[in-house]
Amino acid sequence: MNVNIARLSGRLLPAALAAALLAGCSGTTASPEAAAPSVPSASPSPTATPTGEADPALKPFYGQQLAWAACPDDPKTKKQDESALQCARLRVPLDYTAPGGETVELALARRQSAKADQRLGSLLLNPGGPGGSGVEFVQGAAELGKNGLRDRYDLVGFDPRGVGASTAVHCLDDKARDAWDTTDTRDGSRGTTLAQACAANSGKLLAHVGTRDAARDLDVLRGALGDPKLNYLGFSYGTYLGTRYAEQFPAKVGRVVLDGAVDPTLSQLDHSVQQNISFEKSLRAFAADCVQQAQCSLGKDPEKAAEKLAKFLDGLKAEPLDVPGGRKLTASAAWTGTLSMLYADKSGWEYLRNALGWAMVREKGDYLMALADDYYGRSEDGGHNNMFDAYTAIHCADPGSGAPSDAQLAAAKQQLHEQAPLISARYTDEDLFDPDCRSWPYRTTEQPGPVKAAGAAPILVVGSTGDPATPYAWAEKLATGLGNATLLTREGEGHTGYGKNECTTAAVDAFLNTGTLPAPGTRCQ
Repeated sequence: MNVNIARLSGRLLPAALAAALLAGCSGTTASPEAAAPSVPSASPSPTATPTGEADPALKPFYGQQLAWAACPDDPKTKKQDESALQCARLRVPLDYTAPGGETVELALARRQSAKADQRLGSLLLNPGGPGGSGVEFVQGAAELGKNGLRDRYDLVGFDPRGVGASTAVHCLDDKARDAWDTTDTRDGSRGTTLAQACAANSGKLLAHVGTRDAARDLDVLRGALGDPKLNYLGFSYGTYLGTRYAEQFPAKVGRVVLDGAVDPTLSQLDHSVQQNISFEKSLRAFAADCVQQAQCSLGKDPEKAAEKLAKFLDGLKAEPLDVPGGRKLTASAAWTGTLSMLYADKSGWEYLRNALGWAMVREKGDYLMALADDYYGRSEDGGHNNMFDAYTAIHCADPGSGAPSDAQLAAAKQQLHEQAPLISARYTDEDLFDPDCRSWPYRTTEQPGPVKAAGAAPILVVGSTGDPATPYAWAEKLATGLGNATLLTREGEGHTGYGKNECTTAAVDAFLNTGTLPAPGTRCQ
């Protein structure tokens, strides 16, 4: 579910929400000579329908009292006051097969319902990733829920296990992360190096950060909040988490919206190929739009604009641009900054045009580097949040992360050569894996496949026709596969649909507020 890390991080989160996902935490780097991580015994896959709160060993977790208190205000976020919200922590088992053993903690934040007499319960939110912070999402998304959701729900954000302020995965320190994110040189040892660093700092956690475990945490949180059913709005990777929840706890599904759907039937390699193709389409759409504007550094020929852009970005490998502070805008960083703006709809394209003009005409790389830094979770002081570390650990723990055959790899490269020639022009085998899970020792033996949610309440799936990160076909496939889902289509560019036009937003709000689904086949222009 990702695009090559050297050109674009594969984290699946709405770019419009990126500012709300900045934090400043990182781990330490294992030395290159560190021993290979010891391989723990494979975690058994949970049953399709865990017993949940009916399990006597889990009742203390479901019944725990959450100690809500004002969130600490972060002085770095001058335009928002986190203390206006409440924060708490939830305790869950590290290993659900041994609930009496060690525990981990999840960070929570909530914006309480504005009208107690209209309150329906809690609406749990996940912004994507894997690795996105739901706590910071709720704290930073001041506009969220203004169309009635704030009146009817407590808006609750949570950092899944391994993420952010929860018991978190840490792999690389800030200096190592800077080099890792911007390098134009990769080889087959890259995956092993990262696995060693993660194992050295977070080895005990790595076997228990998969999405199935996170879905079980979600049910514990539902119980601790006192909600009989789960009401949930998940974006991008958050749709995969919601899908796994519906599979394991169908009787507990309330009003669930999955926006920017991930296809659970695809392997890591297939996800990568399909995303690359989708991003190529969006890149060409941006270039074609650019040449129609008054100022565009790509010229006036729509047939050559995208090729000119790709040639410039690739050329930075040989001649990177200087960036204040002694840094360099590499080809990798420039591709990341460019493609990250395709997560937004056309409203973000003007900023990208200006950033490209600044680099291509004035030979200044600071604006493109700022876009890459924002996407990588790098703050102005050089600190990084742990999104990338968590992304690697969670993604590699989920189904589909195994090594493909030589024939599958050859077929993938041929497909990219034909359908995404600009983005994949200089790909090596390693470039097809983001992250490279082939040497990760904590993988599940479970294979990707269709997910059913038999007996669950109706689910609303939202797909956007020009979505580069989660192609529209994934939403179609998920809605069909679940068997009890309605597909809402937004026609337009950008990742995810909620908040991008009135039609889509109103349909989602109507479902969450009243339970009314849009008519089958509804398309928002």
